[in-house]
Amino acid sequence: MSRISISGMHLSLGYILISLIAVNGLVEQGMYQSSRNQRNLETNSATGITGSFPFLMPKVSPQTPDLYLCTPIKVDPTTTYYIVGFNPNATMNTAHHMLLYGCGEPGTTRTTWNCGEMNRASDEDSASPCGPHSNSQIIYAWARDAQKLNLPPGVGFKVGKDSPIKYLVLQVHYAHIGKFKDGSTDDSGVFLDYTEEPRKKLAGTLLLGTDGAIPAMKTEHLETACEINEKKVLHPFAYRVHTHGLGKVVSGYRVRSNSDGVQEWLQLGKRDPLTPQMFYNASSTEPIVEGDTIAVRCTLQSTRNRVTKVGPTNEDEMCNFYLMYYVDHGETLDMKFCFSQGAPYYYWSNPDTGLHNIPHIEASTL
Repeated sequence: MSRISISGMHLSLGYILISLIAVNGLVEQGMYQSSRNQRNLETNSATGITGSFPFLMPKVSPQTPDLYLCTPIKVDPTTTYYIVGFNPNATMNTAHHMLLYGCGEPGTTRTTWNCGEMNRASDEDSASPCGPHSNSQIIYAWARDAQKLNLPPGVGFKVGKDSPIKYLVLQVHYAHIGKFKDGSTDDSGVFLDYTEEPRKKLAGTLLLGTDGAIPAMKTEHLETACEINEKKVLHPFAYRVHTHGLGKVVSGYRVRSNSDGVQEWLQLGKRDPLTPQMFYNASSTEPIVEGDTIAVRCTLQSTRNRVTKVGPTNEDEMCNFYLMYYVDHGETLDMKFCFSQGAPYYYWSNPDTGLHNIPHIEASTL
């Protein structure tokens, strides 16, 4: 087991946790380059951006296939910041996908750790991205060579002093490790554009997903739906979809009953998940209010002679729909996640879902 001591450096947006790395053979830790965390200050009068913070993996060398690796920063607790843009520093040839979590506290005090369920074993140290009793939410996600995301004017994710987000945690999924066999290292991550200028429009991300399974040689629909039960007005502006290799189409809807009691389905976004998994402009920016339901369907087509379960590895599947929105007043949703059991147990058409007038949705309509 190798141990490397790292000294922290104070930064305007955050500072690296000071700790010892204990990787137990999961990761061969390369030399940590503190210069990678130097701020690139760019005051832009047009956008109001104060700076760009490089939140990157600290030169890691994954040695376990399908490894999920996390690294944290602690946000400066004396100042409130607003993240207004995400510029990925990654390629799909190296990283399967990346997630950026906002946490009350990280899952551990280590500088890097295994944060994926599938690699857990009795002799391996692992933890969730966020602490078990802390605030936890996904802020941003990336896959398949997605490009930079800039939030709409006046919109920002609030972190730091006046936010429950005290830490940011970067999670990178390394599905394949062949390129690291020679000792090569990786610094995948994302550059965070941020400002100290207050934003009245606070951004939030709601993740909808499912559990479930896809039968051998069959097409299956994985579906979920959640009612908004908070007195808040959501303005959707972007969405992102995610599956693994069997995904054909992922679609999301706002469901609202009209004056006659008939449910009307308004498309929020629809996408082939095997195209770049970036955040795209929402199909509709109509407000979502208390009493509305957000419904998501993933169509997956199996060419395998086995059942494919929902899970974290490349041999499993996923069904995820990320809805990015802002609120004009107050805080974002307390609800951060919406998951169902998925097929063969949960479908929109089940009697207890309360959903009706379900549209006929086919992959061929893309």
